[in-house]
Amino acid sequence: MTTVYRMARHEMRLFVSLALWLARRTQGTAGGRAFGYARGQGSTLLGLAFVCVVETVGVSFMLRDMPLAHDVLLAVDVYTVLFVIGLHAAGVVRPHVLTGDALRVRHGAHADLRIPLASIAAVRRETRTTHKPEPDALDLIVGSQTTVTLELAEPVVHTSLLGRRRPVRVIRLYADDPGALVQALTAR
Repeated sequence: MTTVYRMARHEMRLFVSLALWLARRTQGTAGGRAFGYARGQGSTLLGLAFVCVVETVGVSFMLRDMPLAHDVLLAVDVYTVLFVIGLHAAGVVRPHVLTGDALRVRHGAHADLRIPLASIAAVRRETRTTHKPEPDALDLIVGSQTTVTLELAEPVVHTSLLGRRRPVRVIRLYADDPGALVQALTAR
């Protein structure tokens, strides 16, 4: 797949997530227990959307005497607002999901990783606000932090947004209720 195709697919996922969010539905949670993570990013992304709306109004006012530039930038600005709201919507409608045999770890439309429960060697509640890049670790950061750490007995392959594949043994993620996620994983 080309980079352009991957980026277009990502944007389509954002807009599908926006439609699901408006319909108050989730994606991929049937048959499992959902654990959200969107509260940690909601205020930031919706604040950014508000700033984009203010910028749209300002630019529209400044370009009122240049109709072509006004129309082009208005379209770009509306698209940007929808994109930012879509980022938040993707976090809401695509939660982490625990099923009978796997944990599906997600990060909006960016990451979706299925981890067999048999591969999880250790799980702990661990709030981290600094994340140094490690070759075998995947940090799914929300609001500059992670709250749950999974250590795997065998690596799973993570495919990045642009198609890069790499094995990971440690996964750090954010959950709105990390205690409940850790407890549910420990019980299984």
